[in-house]
Amino acid sequence: MSEDSDGPGSAQPADHYFSARPASADALRQMPVRLAGRQVEVATAAGIFSPDGIDRGTRVLLEEAPPPPAQGTFLDLGCGWGPLALTLALEAPGATVHAVDVNERALDLTRRNAAALGCDGIRVDRPDDVPPEVRLDLLWSNPPIRVGKEALHEMLLRWLPRLADHADAAAYLVVQKNLGADSLQTWLSSTLPGAMGPVQVTREASSKGFRVLRVTRD
Repeated sequence: MSEDSDGPGSAQPADHYFSARPASADALRQMPVRLAGRQVEVATAAGIFSPDGIDRGTRVLLEEAPPPPAQGTFLDLGCGWGPLALTLALEAPGATVHAVDVNERALDLTRRNAAALGCDGIRVDRPDDVPPEVRLDLLWSNPPIRVGKEALHEMLLRWLPRLADHADAAAYLVVQKNLGADSLQTWLSSTLPGAMGPVQVTREASSKGFRVLRVTRD
């Protein structure tokens, strides 16, 4: 997930949310949140992105992205404790949802939350664990903008070309406007065709200082 002003203020430098190990049992805490129109409890902990709730960017994506199809193969890129993956799985129980992160603690929390909410379709993976042949009908992401342009671009060029080759396959990215949403849209439009053929990169929505970008094959 990307950083904004609601970012991981409780994380300490030695416990950075890009690299933290799974939390000890006594470090876990339960948090009430609303996902997919229902009130649920999820496990969270320090050392991940937005441990105190759903950050503003993720909330904008949840509010503005269209509902997922009933079935398919989906990806939550940068899953954190799992708000996007859990929402996809709750709204589309027939889908397979890959929840991907580099933070071991985030992966552990998403596994716990998926099990607690009965989301059997969620597959929690490190990036290298998703089989290369997997093609995506839907990708949702609040990408980690503050990792820097080079790392961000590398990540997006790795995953966006995995969109399935059909008209309904789409990726939705939420990016804070003052952290380069418009320049990212321009870069995606100019760079992705060389990696995956003709694409459309459009602004799905603009809300609360964030853009929701939509990427589809043309």
